[in-house]
Amino acid sequence: MLRDRAALCWTAGLIALALIAPFVLYPVFLMQALCWALFACAFDLLLGYVGLLSFGHAAFFGGAAYITAYTVKAWGLPPELGILAGVAVAAAMGAVFGWLAIRRQGIYFAMITLAFAQMVYFFAVEAPFTGGEDGIQAVPRGHLLGLISLNHPLTMYYFVLAMFLIGFGIIARAIDSPFGQVLKAIRENEPRAISLGYRVDQYKILAFVLSAALAGLAGSTKALVFQFAALSDVDWPTSGDVVLMTLIGGVGTSLGPVLGAFIIMAMENYLAQTGSWVTIIEGIIFVLCVLTFRRGIVGVIGPYLTFRRSPAETPGTTPTNAETSLAPPA
Repeated sequence: MLRDRAALCWTAGLIALALIAPFVLYPVFLMQALCWALFACAFDLLLGYVGLLSFGHAAFFGGAAYITAYTVKAWGLPPELGILAGVAVAAAMGAVFGWLAIRRQGIYFAMITLAFAQMVYFFAVEAPFTGGEDGIQAVPRGHLLGLISLNHPLTMYYFVLAMFLIGFGIIARAIDSPFGQVLKAIRENEPRAISLGYRVDQYKILAFVLSAALAGLAGSTKALVFQFAALSDVDWPTSGDVVLMTLIGGVGTSLGPVLGAFIIMAMENYLAQTGSWVTIIEGIIFVLCVLTFRRGIVGVIGPYLTFRRSPAETPGTTPTNAETSLAPPA
């Protein structure tokens, strides 16, 4: 109960901080960081809670950005319908890619997802509606529900914040649900979950689709923020960036990917004048985190910011792991 109360206090404090942040920091930077934070949280749902490392999540992020940009600009759809279209396409791709990729594990799974992402990249290069190397530019933000103009920076910021909170809330609810407990059991001991009667492949596909849909939500929102969709959104470095954010912040932690996204975005924005040194600095930070913060920043300092767990509550020290707490299905 004390830990839940502390988590609630932290959540309320962070939301209050987010509400006043655009009056202190540059709103465009905050919107970019929130989009990437949602993308990293969606990726962490697959890596941190299922144990599946995907190198192709840029396909869902960038694919949804292209769909939203095209439907809003060419078809004149309002922003909310454009985002829904991008999310639907990302979820559909996630269902197809996931159904094919989960047949393999480990590095083979990662390479299959990377191959699918590169297919999407080359499709974006050649498809007539994507604009090729120029991308889709001058995307109108439009009016939310036909009433609220999103052209004002503050209005757009709070819209992006709402999209992030919705996506983050979906992830948090999924993790704390029985569905999330099964995902953790699969991550910890997949043969044990199978022996209990769970259809592991179905849970993996559902997690993959949910992760892809939320990554699409992040990409669709980003397309409206910057009013364009570019090839860089579907390229493999985008997949690498989200892996880096998640590892630095902390895999399998709620706020770790968010913190990692803000750190990387801050570095890329405020150290841009250093040129290629940004990549070098990112590499140094990544090495330091691997050597000193193997569970990520939040994974290491998180217990000290709330209430320390007793040894009996530490995962892996008692038989009460996620998978052993599950009753077999009827």
